[in-house]
Amino acid sequence: MTDQIKVSIASDHAGFDLKAEIIKYLKDNEIDVIDRGPNKKEPVDYPDFASKVTQDIINQSAQKGVLVCGTGQGMAMAANKKPGIRAALCYNDELAKLARKHNNANILTLGARVINQNTAINVVNTFLNTNFEGNRHIERINKIG
Repeated sequence: MTDQIKVSIASDHAGFDLKAEIIKYLKDNEIDVIDRGPNKKEPVDYPDFASKVTQDIINQSAQKGVLVCGTGQGMAMAANKKPGIRAALCYNDELAKLARKHNNANILTLGARVINQNTAINVVNTFLNTNFEGNRHIERINKIG
């Protein structure tokens, strides 16, 4: 698995169950996890929870983040409003690999209503274990801000 990293994770109510499965997977693989909630499956506003994970990345309390909502879109939009955040909505291994290699994505977003649990776990694994290529991609990323 990955070199000692810490992952910050959050969801909304739609992503609550998938978030729990991802946390279990991460802990089973000895990855430190910061669970930013929610702690129960009641309706919440996804931007509030995206903000908690983005702060962990910005403050360097965690190296990577995972955000889960119904489609993954809302979490990606909310997270990408923050400077220095590159959140990527991924629904297969290839997207996760390229988001890391070419875009140096630091947050993975997932849609619990559009991805099954096994695929989601594989995508998380790929995201956490793929390194940024650097080189020609650095200038492009710097233009994002």
